[in-house]
Amino acid sequence: MTFNPADHWNGYLAPRGLEEYSATYADFFQLKREDGILEIRLHTDGGPYVHTHAAHNAWPRFWQEVGNDPENQVLIITGTGDRWMTGDPRGMNPKPASDLEPDHIQQRMYDGWKLIESFVNSIDVPTIAAVNGPGVHTEFATMSDVTFAAPDADFMDPHFWLGSPPGDGQAMALQSLIGPKRAAYYIYAAKSIPADTALEWGIINDVLPRAELLGRAWDLARFIMKRPRYTRWATHNILSRHWKKTVAEDFGFHMAHQMLANVASKSVVPNPELVADSEARKMF
Repeated sequence: MTFNPADHWNGYLAPRGLEEYSATYADFFQLKREDGILEIRLHTDGGPYVHTHAAHNAWPRFWQEVGNDPENQVLIITGTGDRWMTGDPRGMNPKPASDLEPDHIQQRMYDGWKLIESFVNSIDVPTIAAVNGPGVHTEFATMSDVTFAAPDADFMDPHFWLGSPPGDGQAMALQSLIGPKRAAYYIYAAKSIPADTALEWGIINDVLPRAELLGRAWDLARFIMKRPRYTRWATHNILSRHWKKTVAEDFGFHMAHQMLANVASKSVVPNPELVADSEARKMF
């Protein structure tokens, strides 16, 4: 930064720098910054990212740290290898939510709520997502300003199929991007939207070979960085305004209904019997 508040304001408390918070979140993200462009790569043990409750809890704070750092002026978000993200093979929910302590339930809801809210409200710079393959939880990729995808990437909300209301943000993103009627069918039928269809419907901006995906994101980020800082900031806020409104108006309703139904159903999510019913999905 040209202006350093520490040089002018006595008692200035600086935000944590990249070296410090990159070490804190190293188990979940690998970070690289060049000329104001921060690349965030999801990973688990250096391979494709595996989503866990610990990671779910870390995401909201991570977005806040990234947004607090004035040296981050454009963000690129991507995954590792040939998958965007995968679920924990041991299962995220070994027992019904109704068996959990109230504070445990509250923490789970808070983490899911803040994951989306922090991404939308804490990030005030242009965002580019490079979805490098298939995987779950693409909501913050599709809610980025620009989204590129590999040819085998897909986009879906599996919650209803697995026995849970679709309240954590993916359904909300689909409703906003492809319309409520089309989104309803794809959520009820647990249909996957392949990358070429996602491009046609406006979920993503381009489909690129995986080997070219990240390079294109960096090219766009460098193009963006040539514009004045105020212009970049204001443009992102204009382009992301609808997400702020959507989160403020709808997301709490979605998340509360998801958690209420998960507790009231007294069943494990994902429900093994419903997962085994995957053959029935093919009729749709």
